[in-house]
Amino acid sequence: MEQSKGQQSILFQEPPYVIDGASVVGDKEGKGPLGKMFDRVSEDPMFGMNTWEEAESCLQKEAVEILLGKSGVSKVDVKYMFAGDLLGQLIATSFGLMQFDIPLFGLYGACSTMGEAMALGAMTVNAGYAKQVISLASSHFASAEKQFRFPLEYGSQRPLSASWTVTGCGAVLIGKTKSNVRIIGTTTGKIVDFGVKDSMNMGACMAPAASSVIYQNFMDFGIDESYYDMIITGDLGYVGRTILIDLLKEKGYDISGKYTDCGIEIFDQNSQDTHAGGSGCGCSAVTLCSYILDNIKKKKWQRVLFVPTGALLSTVSFNEGKSVPGIAHAVMLEHCN
Repeated sequence: MEQSKGQQSILFQEPPYVIDGASVVGDKEGKGPLGKMFDRVSEDPMFGMNTWEEAESCLQKEAVEILLGKSGVSKVDVKYMFAGDLLGQLIATSFGLMQFDIPLFGLYGACSTMGEAMALGAMTVNAGYAKQVISLASSHFASAEKQFRFPLEYGSQRPLSASWTVTGCGAVLIGKTKSNVRIIGTTTGKIVDFGVKDSMNMGACMAPAASSVIYQNFMDFGIDESYYDMIITGDLGYVGRTILIDLLKEKGYDISGKYTDCGIEIFDQNSQDTHAGGSGCGCSAVTLCSYILDNIKKKKWQRVLFVPTGALLSTVSFNEGKSVPGIAHAVMLEHCN
Protein backbone atom coordinates (compact mmCIF):
# COMPACT_ATOMS: atom_id res chain seq x y z
CA MET A 1 0.00 0.00 0.00
CA GLU A 2 1.33 3.43 -0.95
CA GLN A 3 1.63 5.50 2.23
CA SER A 4 2.86 8.74 0.72
CA LYS A 5 0.04 11.24 0.13
CA GLY A 6 0.39 14.27 -2.10
CA GLN A 7 3.45 16.44 -1.74
CA GLN A 8 4.15 16.49 1.99
CA SER A 9 2.01 13.91 3.76
CA ILE A 10 1.90 10.30 4.96
CA LEU A 11 -1.15 8.11 5.56
CA PHE A 12 -0.07 5.27 7.83
CA GLN A 13 -0.90 1.75 6.70
CA GLU A 14 -0.83 0.56 10.31
CA PRO A 15 -1.58 3.68 12.37
CA PRO A 16 0.42 3.73 15.60
CA TYR A 17 -1.31 4.55 18.87
CA VAL A 18 -0.72 7.22 21.47
CA ILE A 19 -0.60 4.74 24.34
CA ASP A 20 -0.41 7.39 27.07
CA GLY A 21 0.75 10.91 27.82
CA ALA A 22 2.26 12.77 30.77
CA SER A 23 2.56 16.45 31.61
CA VAL A 24 4.57 18.40 34.17
CA VAL A 25 4.13 22.18 34.51
CA GLY A 26 4.98 25.15 36.68
CA ASP A 27 2.82 27.09 39.11
CA LYS A 28 1.50 29.67 36.61
CA GLU A 29 0.35 26.95 34.22
CA GLY A 30 -1.23 25.07 37.11
CA LYS A 31 -3.34 28.12 37.94
CA GLY A 32 -4.67 28.32 34.38
CA PRO A 33 -7.83 26.79 32.90
CA LEU A 34 -6.18 23.39 32.38
CA GLY A 35 -4.54 23.22 35.80
CA LYS A 36 -6.44 20.18 37.10
CA MET A 37 -5.62 18.16 33.99
CA PHE A 38 -1.83 18.14 34.36
CA ASP A 39 -0.10 15.18 35.99
CA ARG A 40 2.13 17.33 38.14
CA VAL A 41 2.17 21.02 39.03
CA SER A 42 5.23 22.39 40.82
CA GLU A 43 4.98 25.50 42.97
CA ASP A 44 8.77 25.84 42.76
CA PRO A 45 9.87 27.27 39.38
CA MET A 46 13.37 25.95 40.08
CA PHE A 47 12.10 22.39 40.62
CA GLY A 48 14.62 22.07 43.42
CA MET A 49 17.55 22.80 41.10
CA ASN A 50 20.24 25.50 41.14
CA THR A 51 19.72 26.96 37.64
CA TRP A 52 16.85 27.54 35.23
CA GLU A 53 18.41 25.15 32.73
CA GLU A 54 18.65 22.39 35.34
CA ALA A 55 15.03 23.07 36.20
CA GLU A 56 14.00 22.45 32.60
CA SER A 57 16.00 19.21 32.54
CA CYS A 58 14.10 18.19 35.67
CA LEU A 59 10.83 18.85 33.81
CA GLN A 60 11.81 16.33 31.14
CA LYS A 61 13.04 13.75 33.64
CA GLU A 62 9.83 13.89 35.67
CA ALA A 63 7.59 13.79 32.60
CA VAL A 64 9.26 10.60 31.35
CA GLU A 65 9.14 9.01 34.79
CA ILE A 66 5.43 9.76 35.09
CA LEU A 67 4.77 8.48 31.56
CA LEU A 68 6.54 5.19 32.22
CA GLY A 69 4.66 4.81 35.50
CA LYS A 70 1.25 5.53 33.96
CA SER A 71 1.78 3.19 31.02
CA GLY A 72 3.42 0.40 33.04
CA VAL A 73 6.25 0.24 30.51
CA SER A 74 9.87 -0.31 31.48
CA LYS A 75 12.49 1.98 30.00
CA VAL A 76 14.27 -1.05 28.53
CA ASP A 77 11.20 -1.64 26.35
CA VAL A 78 11.41 1.84 24.78
CA LYS A 79 13.44 1.67 21.58
CA TYR A 80 14.00 5.40 20.99
CA MET A 81 13.25 8.84 22.36
CA PHE A 82 12.56 11.81 20.09
CA ALA A 83 12.99 14.95 22.16
CA GLY A 84 13.94 18.60 22.10
CA ASP A 85 13.82 22.01 23.76
CA LEU A 86 14.64 25.64 22.95
CA LEU A 87 18.10 25.90 24.52
CA GLY A 88 21.43 25.93 22.71
CA GLN A 89 22.74 22.43 21.97
CA LEU A 90 19.51 21.01 23.47
CA ILE A 91 21.04 21.02 26.95
CA ALA A 92 17.70 20.61 28.74
CA THR A 93 17.18 17.40 26.79
CA SER A 94 20.68 15.96 27.03
CA PHE A 95 21.08 16.53 30.77
CA GLY A 96 17.47 15.65 31.51
CA LEU A 97 17.24 12.35 29.65
CA MET A 98 20.69 10.78 29.72
CA GLN A 99 19.95 8.84 32.92
CA PHE A 100 17.29 6.76 31.14
CA ASP A 101 19.92 5.18 28.87
CA ILE A 102 17.50 5.11 25.93
CA PRO A 103 18.72 5.84 22.37
CA LEU A 104 17.93 9.49 21.65
CA PHE A 105 17.18 11.57 18.59
CA GLY A 106 17.67 15.17 19.69
CA LEU A 107 15.37 17.48 17.72
CA TYR A 108 15.09 21.21 17.16
CA GLY A 109 12.05 22.61 15.44
CA ALA A 110 11.66 25.58 17.78
CA CYS A 111 8.15 25.46 19.26
CA SER A 112 7.04 22.97 16.59
CA THR A 113 9.28 20.29 18.13
CA MET A 114 6.45 18.24 19.66
CA GLY A 115 4.87 17.84 16.22
CA GLU A 116 8.21 16.87 14.70
CA ALA A 117 8.88 14.39 17.51
CA MET A 118 5.46 12.76 17.17
CA ALA A 119 5.66 12.55 13.38
CA LEU A 120 9.09 10.90 13.44
CA GLY A 121 8.07 8.62 16.29
CA ALA A 122 4.92 7.52 14.46
CA MET A 123 6.87 6.93 11.23
CA THR A 124 9.38 4.79 13.12
CA VAL A 125 6.71 2.62 14.74
CA ASN A 126 4.64 2.32 11.56
CA ALA A 127 7.70 1.21 9.59
CA GLY A 128 8.45 -1.53 12.10
CA TYR A 129 11.70 -0.10 13.42
CA ALA A 130 10.35 0.05 16.96
CA LYS A 131 7.41 -1.31 18.95
CA GLN A 132 7.24 1.81 21.08
CA VAL A 133 8.97 5.16 21.34
CA ILE A 134 8.68 8.28 23.47
CA SER A 135 8.19 11.72 21.94
CA LEU A 136 8.53 14.82 24.12
CA ALA A 137 9.34 18.52 24.22
CA SER A 138 9.86 21.10 26.94
CA SER A 139 10.33 24.79 27.62
CA HIS A 140 10.83 26.96 30.70
CA PHE A 141 9.86 30.60 30.96
CA ALA A 142 13.04 31.73 32.68
CA SER A 143 15.53 29.69 30.63
CA ALA A 144 13.91 30.94 27.40
CA GLU A 145 13.86 34.57 28.55
CA LYS A 146 17.50 34.29 29.56
CA GLN A 147 18.55 32.91 26.18
CA PHE A 148 16.35 34.81 23.75
CA ARG A 149 15.40 38.08 25.42
CA PHE A 150 16.57 39.76 28.63
CA PRO A 151 17.61 38.53 32.09
CA LEU A 152 14.61 38.50 34.41
CA GLU A 153 16.33 41.02 36.69
CA TYR A 154 16.28 43.56 33.86
CA GLY A 155 12.52 43.91 34.18
CA SER A 156 11.91 44.81 30.53
CA GLN A 157 8.38 45.73 29.49
CA ARG A 158 6.71 43.23 27.18
CA PRO A 159 4.57 44.50 24.28
CA LEU A 160 0.97 43.28 24.02
CA SER A 161 1.89 41.10 21.03
CA ALA A 162 4.36 39.12 23.15
CA SER A 163 3.51 35.67 24.47
CA TRP A 164 4.49 33.92 27.70
CA THR A 165 6.79 30.91 27.43
CA VAL A 166 5.18 27.93 29.11
CA THR A 167 7.09 26.16 31.85
CA GLY A 168 6.28 22.55 31.11
CA CYS A 169 7.11 19.25 29.47
CA GLY A 170 4.73 16.91 27.70
CA ALA A 171 5.64 13.36 26.74
CA VAL A 172 3.74 10.66 24.84
CA LEU A 173 4.36 6.95 24.41
CA ILE A 174 3.72 5.93 20.79
CA GLY A 175 3.47 2.27 19.90
CA LYS A 176 1.56 -0.69 18.56
CA THR A 177 -0.44 -1.34 21.76
CA LYS A 178 -4.05 -0.36 21.11
CA SER A 179 -5.45 2.70 22.88
CA ASN A 180 -8.26 5.21 22.34
CA VAL A 181 -6.05 7.54 20.27
CA ARG A 182 -4.15 6.77 17.10
CA ILE A 183 -2.03 8.77 14.66
CA ILE A 184 -3.47 8.21 11.21
CA GLY A 185 -1.20 10.53 9.25
CA THR A 186 1.13 13.51 9.20
CA THR A 187 1.95 16.50 7.04
CA THR A 188 5.49 17.83 7.28
CA GLY A 189 5.75 21.60 7.08
CA LYS A 190 8.07 23.78 5.04
CA ILE A 191 9.98 26.85 6.21
CA VAL A 192 7.83 29.89 5.46
CA ASP A 193 9.15 33.45 5.75
CA PHE A 194 6.92 36.49 5.31
CA GLY A 195 9.76 38.83 6.30
CA VAL A 196 8.51 39.61 9.82
CA LYS A 197 11.38 40.82 12.03
CA ASP A 198 9.53 41.43 15.29
CA SER A 199 10.73 38.70 17.66
CA MET A 200 8.18 39.84 20.22
CA ASN A 201 5.32 38.96 17.89
CA MET A 202 5.71 35.23 17.43
CA GLY A 203 2.12 34.81 16.29
CA ALA A 204 2.73 36.93 13.20
CA CYS A 205 5.97 35.08 12.45
CA MET A 206 4.47 31.59 12.67
CA ALA A 207 0.93 31.99 11.31
CA PRO A 208 2.00 31.78 7.63
CA ALA A 209 3.72 28.44 8.26
CA ALA A 210 0.63 27.13 10.03
CA SER A 211 -1.55 28.24 7.13
CA SER A 212 0.80 26.55 4.66
CA VAL A 213 0.84 23.14 6.37
CA ILE A 214 -2.91 23.10 7.09
CA TYR A 215 -3.67 23.99 3.48
CA GLN A 216 -1.26 21.29 2.28
CA ASN A 217 -2.91 18.75 4.57
CA PHE A 218 -6.25 19.55 2.93
CA MET A 219 -4.73 19.26 -0.54
CA ASP A 220 -2.78 16.05 0.07
CA PHE A 221 -5.72 14.19 1.58
CA GLY A 222 -8.46 15.72 -0.57
CA ILE A 223 -10.35 17.05 2.43
CA ASP A 224 -11.37 20.39 3.94
CA GLU A 225 -11.98 21.79 7.41
CA SER A 226 -15.20 19.76 7.77
CA TYR A 227 -13.12 16.56 8.08
CA TYR A 228 -11.90 17.58 11.54
CA ASP A 229 -13.74 18.24 14.78
CA MET A 230 -10.92 20.55 15.87
CA ILE A 231 -7.81 22.11 14.35
CA ILE A 232 -5.39 23.12 17.11
CA THR A 233 -2.17 25.07 16.56
CA GLY A 234 0.72 25.13 19.00
CA ASP A 235 1.35 28.69 20.14
CA LEU A 236 0.07 31.33 17.74
CA GLY A 237 -1.83 33.05 20.55
CA TYR A 238 -4.50 35.65 19.97
CA VAL A 239 -2.53 37.66 17.39
CA GLY A 240 -1.54 34.66 15.30
CA ARG A 241 -5.02 33.16 15.53
CA THR A 242 -6.54 36.11 13.67
CA ILE A 243 -3.82 36.05 11.01
CA LEU A 244 -4.15 32.29 10.44
CA ILE A 245 -7.92 32.46 10.02
CA ASP A 246 -7.56 35.32 7.52
CA LEU A 247 -4.83 33.52 5.53
CA LEU A 248 -6.90 30.36 5.16
CA LYS A 249 -10.01 32.35 4.23
CA GLU A 250 -7.98 33.77 1.34
CA LYS A 251 -7.50 30.16 0.17
CA GLY A 252 -11.21 29.40 0.51
CA TYR A 253 -11.29 27.68 3.92
CA ASP A 254 -13.01 28.94 7.07
CA ILE A 255 -11.67 27.14 10.16
CA SER A 256 -12.92 29.72 12.67
CA GLY A 257 -15.76 27.52 13.95
CA LYS A 258 -13.52 24.60 14.88
CA TYR A 259 -10.16 26.13 15.63
CA THR A 260 -8.23 26.94 18.77
CA ASP A 261 -4.62 27.36 19.85
CA CYS A 262 -2.75 25.76 22.75
CA GLY A 263 -1.39 29.17 23.73
CA ILE A 264 -4.95 30.42 24.11
CA GLU A 265 -6.23 27.41 26.05
CA ILE A 266 -3.45 27.16 28.62
CA PHE A 267 -3.74 30.62 30.22
CA ASP A 268 -6.63 32.83 31.29
CA GLN A 269 -6.30 36.03 29.28
CA ASN A 270 -8.21 38.11 31.82
CA SER A 271 -6.47 37.05 35.03
CA GLN A 272 -3.00 35.80 34.14
CA ASP A 273 -1.43 38.71 32.23
CA THR A 274 0.18 36.69 29.46
CA HIS A 275 -0.69 39.23 26.75
CA ALA A 276 -0.98 37.27 23.47
CA GLY A 277 -1.09 33.87 25.21
CA GLY A 278 1.28 30.99 25.82
CA SER A 279 4.26 29.86 23.74
CA GLY A 280 7.28 27.57 23.84
CA CYS A 281 7.89 23.89 23.06
CA GLY A 282 6.11 22.96 26.26
CA CYS A 283 2.95 24.86 25.35
CA SER A 284 1.68 22.45 22.69
CA ALA A 285 3.22 19.42 24.43
CA VAL A 286 1.48 19.79 27.80
CA THR A 287 -1.81 20.92 26.23
CA LEU A 288 -1.76 17.81 24.04
CA CYS A 289 -0.98 15.49 26.95
CA SER A 290 -3.86 16.86 29.02
CA TYR A 291 -6.66 18.73 27.28
CA ILE A 292 -6.42 17.37 23.73
CA LEU A 293 -5.84 13.68 24.45
CA ASP A 294 -8.53 13.72 27.13
CA ASN A 295 -11.16 15.07 24.73
CA ILE A 296 -10.21 12.54 22.04
CA LYS A 297 -10.31 9.64 24.51
CA LYS A 298 -13.78 10.72 25.64
CA LYS A 299 -14.82 10.97 21.97
CA LYS A 300 -15.76 14.61 22.34
CA TRP A 301 -13.56 14.99 19.27
CA GLN A 302 -13.34 12.17 16.74
CA ARG A 303 -10.61 13.74 14.59
CA VAL A 304 -8.11 16.46 15.51
CA LEU A 305 -5.42 18.11 13.42
CA PHE A 306 -2.65 18.97 15.89
CA VAL A 307 -0.32 21.63 14.45
CA PRO A 308 2.63 22.70 16.67
CA THR A 309 4.18 25.92 15.37
CA GLY A 310 7.75 27.22 15.58
CA ALA A 311 9.70 30.44 15.02
CA LEU A 312 13.15 29.70 13.61
CA LEU A 313 15.32 32.40 15.11
CA SER A 314 18.34 32.64 17.35
CA THR A 315 19.96 35.53 19.16
CA VAL A 316 22.59 35.59 16.41
CA SER A 317 20.13 35.78 13.52
CA PHE A 318 18.02 38.40 15.30
CA ASN A 319 21.01 40.61 16.15
CA GLU A 320 22.17 40.36 12.54
CA GLY A 321 18.85 41.79 11.37
CA LYS A 322 17.42 38.62 9.88
CA SER A 323 13.69 37.97 9.62
CA VAL A 324 11.99 35.26 11.66
CA PRO A 325 10.91 32.30 9.47
CA GLY A 326 8.29 29.89 10.75
CA ILE A 327 7.59 26.19 10.47
CA ALA A 328 4.68 23.96 11.50
CA HIS A 329 4.03 20.23 11.44
CA ALA A 330 0.58 18.63 11.33
CA VAL A 331 -0.27 15.39 13.15
CA MET A 332 -3.64 13.74 12.44
CA LEU A 333 -5.13 12.27 15.62
CA GLU A 334 -8.24 10.08 15.66
CA HIS A 335 -10.39 8.42 18.32
CA CYS A 336 -10.25 4.65 18.23
CA ASN A 337 -12.79 2.38 19.96
